[in-house]
Parts: sequence; structure tokens; C-alpha cells
Amino acid sequence: MTLSLKAAQTILTTALDHSRKGSFKPMAVVVLDARGAVKAAAAEDGTSLKRFEVAHGKAYGGLSLGMGSRSIYKRAKEQAFFVAAVSHVVDGALVPVPGGVLIRDNAGEVIGAVGISGDTSDNDEAAAMAGIEAAGFKADPGTD
Repeated sequence: MTLSLKAAQTILTTALDHSRKGSFKPMAVVVLDARGAVKAAAAEDGTSLKRFEVAHGKAYGGLSLGMGSRSIYKRAKEQAFFVAAVSHVVDGALVPVPGGVLIRDNAGEVIGAVGISGDTSDNDEAAAMAGIEAAGFKADPGTD
């Protein structure tokens, strides 16, 4: 299964709606397909300059390592040199904090990832998960 544009747009709009309902700070949202290509993206009014890049790095890093960015965060604490090396390999597009969530289909296959940045990492992650689940997929943020 591939991630359709319609599904990516559902993820994006639901994540932003979740953020507004939670009174989160302005968000940047990036939805990537399994290849790492941008399928949908938006930055709300008031986001800081590099929020898109941070959101992209959370999602792209997750795809690069095959794990949600919460797992990458844990790994960065335990194996800092490894995560630094991977960050170099992916040209810096790896942000090892929660907010990058893998999109899995019903068979468990990774079909994309969502990265969100703007509020706390936990709130970013919650918004991503809400979007993914609204599109009918399984959200995989990684483990603590």
C-alpha cells in the first residue's frame, strides 16, 4: 500500500485541528511517503523560521532508521556517536526527539512518516498520532 495524497492531507489537517483544540503553539507539519518525499506540508502563521526543517528531520530520521523519533531519542542518549553519525549520513535531516511518527498500514508495513514541530515534543507527537489514526493507519512513535 502507498500513502495517497488524500490520506496525507487528512493527516495534516487532523494534526493541525488537534493542535488548535489543545491550544498548542503554532505548528509545522510534514507528511512523507515511504521514499521520504514530501507528500503534504504546512506551517501555521507564527511558527519560527526553521520549524519545517525540524519537523522534516523528525519524520525523515524516523524513516531512515525505521523507528519513531521517540526511539531515536532514547538511542541518542545511549549511543550518541551512532546517532551523530547517522545524522551526518542523512545530511543532517535527523532530529532525535519525539514528534516523528511512522505511518504503518494494516499489515504493519511502513508507508510514510509524519514530523511535527512547534510545541513540546510530547504535544507534537500527540498531534501526529491523531492525524495518522484519523486517516485509518497505525501510528508508531517509537518506545520510551
